[in-house]
Amino acid sequence: MSIIKTKGLVLAQHNLNDNDRMVTLLTPNLGKIGCAAKESRNGKSPLMAGTQFLCFGEFMIYKGISSYRINFCEAIEIFYNIRLDIDKLNYAVRITKLVSDVTDENDNSFRVLQLALNTLYVIANVDIDLEFVMSVFKIRLLSIIGFKPVISSACYNCNIKEVKFFSVMAGCFKCSDCAKFDKSCVEVSVSAIKGIYYIINCDPKKIYLFNVTDKAKAEIRLISKLYLNRCLEREYE
Repeated sequence: MSIIKTKGLVLAQHNLNDNDRMVTLLTPNLGKIGCAAKESRNGKSPLMAGTQFLCFGEFMIYKGISSYRINFCEAIEIFYNIRLDIDKLNYAVRITKLVSDVTDENDNSFRVLQLALNTLYVIANVDIDLEFVMSVFKIRLLSIIGFKPVISSACYNCNIKEVKFFSVMAGCFKCSDCAKFDKSCVEVSVSAIKGIYYIINCDPKKIYLFNVTDKAKAEIRLISKLYLNRCLEREYE
């Protein structure tokens, strides 16, 4: 039993009784943990602001034998602009749901947390295509958790011809000839290929600082959806 100091993002919250909350917290080193927050629904509680959905803050957590309890928290960022816009809030919910699905306790979740925070910041503060943000988020998230697509200018199968398709099942690019034998292939433009390469390899802070054609955006959206559903074996939007 000990006291742990950590930063964390509140992925979800639900009420336990008249005054208490249970929150799902994503931390860099503890992974995703469930924490009781006693009296946090009391308007005078110092825990009230920091235990709300989407709050990123500094937490002092008591670790018991089989549970965690938040003793103190200080909000660093509450993403206020997201709370004022129903569309932005819907995308934030989708992001936190995905993050929750791919993380667990004791995971090293630093990179996932960093991606989630960067994405929420962009949604909150930048006038941007939110559906495309979601597509970029999915591809980068998959790359972090072990489903990084194989990116090359030459076909993954024959290693000779120029790539023109993305294989959803194999997670790689293929040429026209090799794609004929793979029903999961999606045709991609050069712009989309460059965009996917950038998403996977760029500096985390610059992940949304690039442009592609509208056609490439549509291709990346389709690939991100199909590849996510294939890798996680679930149907997401």
